[in-house]
Amino acid sequence: MNKFLLIFFLLYAAVTAKAQPVAVNNFIVKENLLKNEKLAIIAADSTDKPLEEINGTFLFVINGFKQELKFNDGVAVAPQQIEKSGFVYIKHKNESGTHAKLYYVIKKGTDLNPIKINWMLLVLIPAVLILLGTMFRKFLVFALIILIIILIFNHNKGLSLGGLFETIFDGLRSAF
Repeated sequence: MNKFLLIFFLLYAAVTAKAQPVAVNNFIVKENLLKNEKLAIIAADSTDKPLEEINGTFLFVINGFKQELKFNDGVAVAPQQIEKSGFVYIKHKNESGTHAKLYYVIKKGTDLNPIKINWMLLVLIPAVLILLGTMFRKFLVFALIILIIILIFNHNKGLSLGGLFETIFDGLRSAF
């Protein structure tokens, strides 16, 4: 009887393990190990621990372009090479929602260093500058000049005004 229960339990565990859907609900962006000026997208859990059991093809949007990324052991390589430093906005949508992240990729020679940009910074920095400008009238012109410089820098590095607002709205949706 014990052997029967053990076999039943093992079969049940195997069936339920296969029945669970495979999904990418979080990801990390790193430099590809081959140093070929491409980014690696790594499937991760909520604590940013890589999930090596993720395999298959998933649809991502990278800077507005749809890309089918093939994950092997939890890692996929974005097909575009990074030519210069700039913003990279990566979004993935599945049954559990939209998962998007904004990165600033610094390129030095052939090395890439992706830095995650928190959506709250995109709101706080202009809000603080506007607040300081309204509190101190002499600082108002200086604050407006800084805001314009930030917008020009963002635009020149690949982050349009639409991408900026999309990042903020995706962050707000994920927060609530």
